[in-house]
Amino acid sequence: MLDMFFNPKSVAIIGASTDPTKLGHAVLANLAGSGFTGDIYPINPSADEILGLKVYTSVLETPGPVDLAVILIPARFVAGVLKECGEKGVKGVVIISAGFREAGADGAAREKELLDIAASYGMRIIGPNCLGLIDTFVPMNVSFAAGTPKSGTIAFMSQSGALCTAILDYALAETIGFSHFVSLGNKADIDEVSLLEAWGEDTRTNVIIAYIEGLRNGAQFIRTARKTARNMPIIAVKSGRTASGSKAVSSHTGSLAGSDAAYSAAFRQAGVLRAETVEELFDYSTAFAYQPLLKGPRIAIVTNAGGPGVMATDALEANGLTLATLTAETEATLAAALPAAASVHNPVDVLGDARSDRYTTALEAVLRDPGVDGVVVIVTPQTSTEIVETAKGVVEISRRSEKPIMGCWMGKQEAMAGIDILAKNEVPNYHFPERAVGALGAMYTHRRWLDQPEAEIEAFEVDRAAVQAVLDRVRSEGRTGIGDSEAQAILDAYGITTPRSQVLATPDEAAAYARQIGYPVVAKIASPDILHKSDVGGIMVGLENDDQVREAFPVLIQRAKQHMPDATIWGVQIQEMVTNAREVIIGMNRDPQFGPLIMFGLGGIYVEVLRDVTFRVAPMTRAQARSMVEEIRSYKLLAGVRGQAPSDLDATIDAILRISQLVTDFPEIAELDINPLLVRDAGQGAVAVDMRLILQ
Repeated sequence: MLDMFFNPKSVAIIGASTDPTKLGHAVLANLAGSGFTGDIYPINPSADEILGLKVYTSVLETPGPVDLAVILIPARFVAGVLKECGEKGVKGVVIISAGFREAGADGAAREKELLDIAASYGMRIIGPNCLGLIDTFVPMNVSFAAGTPKSGTIAFMSQSGALCTAILDYALAETIGFSHFVSLGNKADIDEVSLLEAWGEDTRTNVIIAYIEGLRNGAQFIRTARKTARNMPIIAVKSGRTASGSKAVSSHTGSLAGSDAAYSAAFRQAGVLRAETVEELFDYSTAFAYQPLLKGPRIAIVTNAGGPGVMATDALEANGLTLATLTAETEATLAAALPAAASVHNPVDVLGDARSDRYTTALEAVLRDPGVDGVVVIVTPQTSTEIVETAKGVVEISRRSEKPIMGCWMGKQEAMAGIDILAKNEVPNYHFPERAVGALGAMYTHRRWLDQPEAEIEAFEVDRAAVQAVLDRVRSEGRTGIGDSEAQAILDAYGITTPRSQVLATPDEAAAYARQIGYPVVAKIASPDILHKSDVGGIMVGLENDDQVREAFPVLIQRAKQHMPDATIWGVQIQEMVTNAREVIIGMNRDPQFGPLIMFGLGGIYVEVLRDVTFRVAPMTRAQARSMVEEIRSYKLLAGVRGQAPSDLDATIDAILRISQLVTDFPEIAELDINPLLVRDAGQGAVAVDMRLILQ
């Protein structure tokens, strides 16, 4: 798939130039100098020869078939030559030319025309407004980048062409190799999903990395990435974490969520590792590309300095790893080989005067230990340190090892000779211990994701017709907000436990119903226009008798009218009071890229202050719902601390999954909050006592 881009037999450069300062010359020169063995057809109506190659006035005049065309001409002429490419039978086109959607409405119309033309001829497009692409195995460079990377097993894609040039320059300096290097530009046709599908089965690639600004179809991305990540790790940097100016929303979930939370949740579910920086992107990718995948969290540290060893140890816990406990046999081996002052416990300190043989002896000993899953080798330049010889020894051991080894040659000037040896022999090196441990942490995260069974989404028996009836009635009344009394019927239809409740029109009716369900009770204002009752003083709890209910009735009405005089008042809702339970929140905000984004966290009035919440994209598996619950910082409160009984986590997870099914079944639900869901002790269930929905 997409062989026309990654294995073409002939390439036409439309807009090839005789002027060395023009992009049309740079791209042709890159292609001619890349070692490409196929036919090259420069296209320029005003030239006869460029760089010793015969020039043609049109792609239609080339003597043989053209698999790939690269277009570098002004935007207004691109549609015409694209039609010629279609007539020629070209199947792949890279449009480097700018002046399309990124340039405004007129450019967007031109881009739409390109898509229509391509579709009519069965052509695929990369771009427009891109840097081009590089394939190191063909080999082929049809970009205007100033350099070609060495061949490797990392495939890279980016929406930003400028970032591509900076990353390529960095990779050249760090001796990082690529299999494919693609600038996506405007992504008019081929996008991240297209490349994930194409590279997922590529035997020349074992790591995919991406710079992402936005995705066109989030659900499709999750499906494709999840499948591809089973074959090779995917690592992404997503820009735009602090997108300002997002539309105001009325739910707690909407105010706490946002596009970045949706991307983080989607990446996690799809098995995509998120790097916070471009530096992390390459820290992780070189670890995966060069070393065996970490099988467990137990890490050994070999160092010639105590301080960096402590730094690495501190970093382990932050990355979900542990300091390996060495066996007595390993420690005895180390004691026999190392000076008496050395530490044979992990971290293994071979002392500042350690030469290369001491390092290799210690490294081989800890690698043989069955309780060690991976090793960080820290080298600080000291007077006795053999920088080069130690690097050569680590390289030789790494070639034989089935466990990952991360180098940490600290410093620059003195350490550089050893760092160069590691880089050329594909042993990842990190200037500081935290980065080396971070790469191992990413490996372990991917290992745990791979080890999770691919569970199916559960489907509960529900009453969809009852929900549809409520939504239809609300729509018929010209409303989009659904408050507690109406929302309760929706939750009941989806098997989520709610308290006994009823809306009453008079104080006497309210008191009579309260007696029927039993005191104490909660009284709430019932209005389709007041979704946040606590904001208007519209809730009174712990009412113990008829008199208190009768007195509360007019007070709630008065408060509502005082704060919202135009609100429609249905009456007062009397609700069974649930006690001895912990408050959590379950919510949903519909993200424009990924759809329903489910939130879970501690509930009540402090949810937006503490912000102790986690997110997932619906639908989700039971394991994903459980991980949501376990990820919040306050999880220990739910699990039970200091003699307190644990909360009913199974009932909580069940409620999350039922909400996941509800918002998947009804895409017209834009926002939803259950705040709070009162979770009783283990085995006693959970009750949704206050909820609201907003329709699209």
